[in-house]
Amino acid sequence: MITDLATTAATTHDSKVLPLHTRLARRGLLSAEHLVDAGYTSLPHLEQATREHQVTVSGPRRSNPTRQHRQNEGFARDGFHIDYDHRQVTCPQGQVSAGRHGPYPTSSPTAAPPIVARFTKSQCRPCPVRTQCTTTADSARTVGFPPQELRDLQLHVRTEQQTPEWKTRYAVRSGVESTVNDFAHGHGMRRCRYRGQGKTHIQHVLTAIAVNTERLSGLPPTEEAPMPHRPTAHQNYLDHREIPRPKSWRTPGS
Repeated sequence: MITDLATTAATTHDSKVLPLHTRLARRGLLSAEHLVDAGYTSLPHLEQATREHQVTVSGPRRSNPTRQHRQNEGFARDGFHIDYDHRQVTCPQGQVSAGRHGPYPTSSPTAAPPIVARFTKSQCRPCPVRTQCTTTADSARTVGFPPQELRDLQLHVRTEQQTPEWKTRYAVRSGVESTVNDFAHGHGMRRCRYRGQGKTHIQHVLTAIAVNTERLSGLPPTEEAPMPHRPTAHQNYLDHREIPRPKSWRTPGS
């Protein structure tokens, strides 16, 4: 079922539409858990949904883009010990960072404010495993990471997503993808029939109503007989005077 729609310009990234939780809250349609795709699982979004609406946003986190993680060799960020209390980072070889800066502000709503820890040339150049750690021109490693509350959330989400329970729960998302595919391809939502975002939104809403009606009509009948509708005042008037009703006015079972 389609319960909420937002119409934006084609150049707007999906992640910028996640404030739909505010609209759902106004309509009393918030759920305890919101299953989303990878476009909505940035750390700021996960934290904001929990803090402002008590909604758990669940979806696949994007993989670590670093060279070490892609090649599955060397020392990625997770191999460094981050000590938030003492504001320092320790590398796998026991060297302690010489400085830490940040968190730096960011203009992107999907990016966590980064903190950067730096190691010096004198620490990195003599290291016997330096090539597994960094290939920078100055041979000094830097490590970027989010603030502690977001880092804790990141570790929790990554651990949870490896469990069979999470994978089973997230499998329900396939029904959502089926609805989106039906909406986009089965009903021509890749093309606008009207000019202007306002008219296009009306097209989306009317099409969503049609999709919901189509899906509801395809549900199997319930075992219980439907409750008869209460007669209207006009129908009562006809019955009281024993005037036959037109067939289309009869309530079920009459």
